[in-house]
Formats: sequence, C-alpha cells, structure tokens
Amino acid sequence: MSTRSRTRSKTRLSRALGIPLTPKAAKYLEKRPYAPGEHGRTKRKTDSDYAVRLREKQRLRAQYGIREAQLRRTFEEARKSQGLSGENLVELLEMRLDALVVRAGFARTTAQARQMVVHRHILVNGELVDRPSFRVKPGQMIHVKPRSEGMEPFQVAAAGGHVDVLPPVPGYLEVEIDKLQAVLVRRPKRAEVPVTCEVQLVVEYYAAR
Repeated sequence: MSTRSRTRSKTRLSRALGIPLTPKAAKYLEKRPYAPGEHGRTKRKTDSDYAVRLREKQRLRAQYGIREAQLRRTFEEARKSQGLSGENLVELLEMRLDALVVRAGFARTTAQARQMVVHRHILVNGELVDRPSFRVKPGQMIHVKPRSEGMEPFQVAAAGGHVDVLPPVPGYLEVEIDKLQAVLVRRPKRAEVPVTCEVQLVVEYYAAR
C-alpha cells in the first residue's frame, strides 16, 4: 500500500471511529466531523449495546495500531492483575515501546514509531530492540541508536518538530528531546494516558465474549 493510500485509510478509519489517529486525520476531522460514506452526515439510529462496546474496543485497538489477538492477550493479562481491568489494560498498552517512542516525541505517529523500531533504530538501555510490542520497564531508557541520530526524521524530532501535533509529554516519561532519549520513570496511570477510550466498555465487550 502506498503512503497516500495508507493516509487515506487512516483518515477514513479516524472518521468512522470519531477520533484522530494521525495529525493529518485530525485536520480532516475538524473539517468533516462525521463518518465517511453517503450516510455519514445523517443521524445514526441508536446503536445496540454490543455495537457501542465494539466501537470502543476498535477505538482502543486503532490508537495503538495493534491486532485483535494482541489486544485480547493484553486484556487477559490486565484481567489477572490487581486493580481495575480496564485501567490495567491501557497502562500495559502504554508501556509498549512503539507507544513510548511516540509519547517521547521521537515519532509523529504510531506507524512511524513502529517503523523506527522494526528498522532497528531504537535502543532500550543500550540494547537494540526491534519489537514494537516490547514492554519497557520503569527505570529503563529509550534512545535512538547513535548511528541513526543524523537521519532526517530524528533530526526533525530532536529539534522539537513534533511538539505541535503531539500531546504534552506525560508525567511518567522524562524526555531530553535534543539528546533523543527518554526514561520511563514509573508505570503510567490511566488518567495520564492521552488515549480516547471508555475502558469499562472494552472490559464489557470482552466479558461478554
């Protein structure tokens, strides 16, 4: 799929879910705050409980750009942990390496962050990690490989080029953007995570399966 096609599909998905998945999609949503297609402007009939829960689950999955199997596995882990399952779920997803690369401002989107990780540009505590799903532990440092720092995407990031399109750096991260490094200082808390999701509806979706 071409870059243009990917951008178009992300924008369409953003409009369907009612959340901006990329900075470009955010601009489209400002202009067209309704779902795509010929019925997008018309008022929807009341959705069933299942449809509401499904959409909320799809929203969460889309914001992290993960497959259904990955989300389900993380939910099962969250359910077995102490505390509220929905909050645990978001907190575990937020500790993914690709998610933290975006939150730190190294990348503009989750897709770009995943590409950086897969193409072996990202280190965790000095060790090369090429799995976007790698779970970063509190105290670990994420940084760009020295040989990659001169590449244009990282030069843009180091100059603060993504600040205007990303949420503020959350409190669980300490970032030195000019050095292209960030430390996960503690486990994220759901209230701090810049993700749009009614997590209880996601819990209800999986509980009913």
